[in-house]
Amino acid sequence: MANVGLLYFLFLVGVEMDLTVLRRTGRKALSVALAGMVLPFLIGAGFSFILERKGEGMTQGTFILFLGVALSVTAFPVLARVLAELKLINTELGRIALSSALINDMCAWILLALAIALAENRSTSLASLWVVLSSAAFVVFYIFVVRPAISWIIRRTPEGEPFSDFYICLILTGVMISGFITDAIGTHSVFGAFVFGLVIPNGPLGVTLIEKLEDFVSGLLLPLFFAISGLKTNISAVKHPSVWGYLLLITSLACAGKIAGTLIVAIFYQMPIREGITLGLLMNTKGLIEMIVLNVGKDQEVLDDQSFALMVVVAVIMTGIITPIVTTIYRPARRFIPYKRRTIQRSKPDAELRVLVCIHSPRNVPSIINLLEASHPSKKSPICIYVLHLVELTGRASAMLIVHNTRKSGRPALNRTQAQSDHIINAFENYEQHAGCVSVNPLTVISPYSTMHEDICHLAEDKRVAFIIVPFHKQQTVDGAMEATNPAFRTVNQNVLANAPCSVGVLVDRGLNSSTRLAANQVSHHVAVLFFGGPDDREALSYAWRMSEHPGISLTVMRFVPGDEATEPAVQPDLNDPRMLTVETDNEREKQLDEELLSELRISNVNDETIVYIEKVVNNGEETVAVIRSMDNVHDLFIVGRGQGMISPLTAGLTDWSECPELGAIGDLLASSDFAATVSVLVVQQYIGMGPQGEGLGTPDSTGTGHQIQPYSNIQPMSRQQRF
Repeated sequence: MANVGLLYFLFLVGVEMDLTVLRRTGRKALSVALAGMVLPFLIGAGFSFILERKGEGMTQGTFILFLGVALSVTAFPVLARVLAELKLINTELGRIALSSALINDMCAWILLALAIALAENRSTSLASLWVVLSSAAFVVFYIFVVRPAISWIIRRTPEGEPFSDFYICLILTGVMISGFITDAIGTHSVFGAFVFGLVIPNGPLGVTLIEKLEDFVSGLLLPLFFAISGLKTNISAVKHPSVWGYLLLITSLACAGKIAGTLIVAIFYQMPIREGITLGLLMNTKGLIEMIVLNVGKDQEVLDDQSFALMVVVAVIMTGIITPIVTTIYRPARRFIPYKRRTIQRSKPDAELRVLVCIHSPRNVPSIINLLEASHPSKKSPICIYVLHLVELTGRASAMLIVHNTRKSGRPALNRTQAQSDHIINAFENYEQHAGCVSVNPLTVISPYSTMHEDICHLAEDKRVAFIIVPFHKQQTVDGAMEATNPAFRTVNQNVLANAPCSVGVLVDRGLNSSTRLAANQVSHHVAVLFFGGPDDREALSYAWRMSEHPGISLTVMRFVPGDEATEPAVQPDLNDPRMLTVETDNEREKQLDEELLSELRISNVNDETIVYIEKVVNNGEETVAVIRSMDNVHDLFIVGRGQGMISPLTAGLTDWSECPELGAIGDLLASSDFAATVSVLVVQQYIGMGPQGEGLGTPDSTGTGHQIQPYSNIQPMSRQQRF
C-alpha cells in the first residue's frame, strides 16, 4: 500500500509541475540550481569512499550517484511551505528559491533514473545502456503519443462539464501501467508514474485528478510510506562511534556546499551576501524527495542498513534546522520606500491616486466598485487600483502557487478559490473597460489570517498606495441586521489599521451596491461627511471632496461644534499613554488644521450647489446621536473619521457600549444593527506615521490604536497641497 501511495503521489507531483516555468526561469535561478547541486554532489562522491558499503557487486559509480542525488536534491513542496511560513514566498528571494528548486528536482529525477538503471543492471554495461535507451524511448512515446491522446480526451469533454468516470479510471489505470512498464524496463516504477503525470496538460483535467486523489493519497497512503521508511531505519546498525562523526561531517559539508555554491552565484549577480547565504540555506531543505531516493537506494541494495540510517538522520536534521536558522539570520526589515503621498489629503489633485482594495469574496465587489467609481477617476487624476483577493492558506503547498491572472478567459475554473478569483477579476476588468482613467491590477494573497495583514501592508508599501480599502467583517442580512461573516476578517482589519503604511478605509456595505448602475455608467450618490475634527476626519473630508467633483455626487458636510454647555470628559490621566499628552498639547494645532481645511473647502465651492455645509451645535454624546438619527434618509454613504487619539465632549459616552471599537465612536454607531437607516459607511483612518525624512506626525504601532504619537518637539508641520 505504501508503494501504491508513492506511485500515485509521484504522479500527482508530475501533474502539478508546470514545465513552462522552466522556460520562463531566468539565468539567475538556473545558475543557483546548478551551483547548489554540483558542490553537494562532489561532497557526496567523497563521502561514498568513507562509508563502508555492504552491497554485493555494487559499483562505486552507482553508489556515488545515489549519495550525490540524496545530498544535492531540494524538496520543492517542503520549500514552498517554509517560504510561506517565513513570508518570503512573494519576494524576489522566494521566487528564485522556488524556481531553482524546480530545476533541481528535474535534474535529480534524471540522475535518479540513471542511477536506478545502473543499479538494476550492474552485471554488464551493455544492459545499463539498454535501460537508458529504453527509458528515453519511453519518455518520447509518452510525449508524442500519450499526451496527444490525453489532449483528445480533454477536447471531447465539453467546456465546463465534469470529465466522465471512464476517462478518470482510464488515466488512473494508466498510472499503474506506466509504473509496470518502467519497472519491467529496469527503471523504478515511480519514474513511469512521474513521467505520466508530466505529460498531463495543465488545466481542468489535472485539477480534477488532484482533487480526486490528493486527500486520499496524501492523507492515507503517503503516511504509510513514511512509516515504512521509519521501520527500515535501524539506528543500531551504526556500530562504530566514529561513524557519528562522519554523520556530523557530511551534514555540515553538504549544507556548506550548497551555501557556498549559491553564495558564489549570488555574488556574481550582485545580490547581498546575507541573501545569498539565506538562499543557500533554503536550498538545503530536504523532505519527501530525498526519502524516496534513499528508499529506492535501499531497495536496490545500493545502501546498506548503516548508510541508509545515517542518510535518513541527515535528512531529518537538515530539514529541522533550516527554518530556525533562516529565521535567525535573515530578518528582512521592511525597506522603507520614501514616498510622501501616503494619504489622500497629501496627494496632489492632478496626480495618480493609488488604491489597494482588499476582497474576501465576490459579495464585496459591487459596493467597492461603486465606491471607486464615485471617487471620480479622471484624466487629470486617474486611479490605479490594486485588487487583492484574500484567501486563507489551507495547508496545501500547491494552493499558494496558483496564478490567477494568466489563464485564458472562458476556461472553466479549477476549484472554488479559482472560481471566486475569476469572478472578482472579471468584474474589475469589466469595470476597467467601461470606466475611463482606471487601471486595474489583480493580485491574490494566500496566507493565514493571523499574518495576512503583513502581506497587505507590504504590498501597499511596495506599490506606494495612498489608501487601503478593506470590507467590514459584518454584512447586512435580509431583515437589516448586521451579521458577522467570519471573525478572522475582523482580526485582519484590526491588524491592518494598526500597521498600515498609508491611510485606511473600512467599508460597511449596506445598500451601496444597489444605488448605482454601472452598466449604464450612471452614478448618483448622496454622500455625507460627519466632521468632529482631527486627522482622521480631515482625511475623510479630503476623500469626500475628491468624490464631490463627480457630476453625480452630492456632498453634505455636517460639522459638529461644541456648545456652551459642552464640557471636557472627565478622564483620569494615564502617564503611560502617549495619546493623553497629545490631546493636551496638540489640541490647538489640530483645531487650526481643521479650520484651514474647512475654510478652503467653503471658499473653493461657494457657488457649487452640490456641496452643502452645515454646522450643528451639540453639547454631549446624546445630542450628537439625536442629530445623526434625524438626518435625511436620502444619503447613500456616510464618510467618517475613525477618531483614534482624539477625545471630544461631543462623543463622550458613545464608546461605553461599542460593539466594534476599531471603527471609533461614530463609525461604530453608524455600523450597528440598531441604526435605523440603511446607509453604507466608510470609516477612514489617516496615516500620520513618521518616516526617515521626518514627515508626518507619528509612527504606526502594534497596540491596536494605529497611532503612536511622537513627542511634541519632533512634530513637523504638514505641508499641505494647495487644494487640500
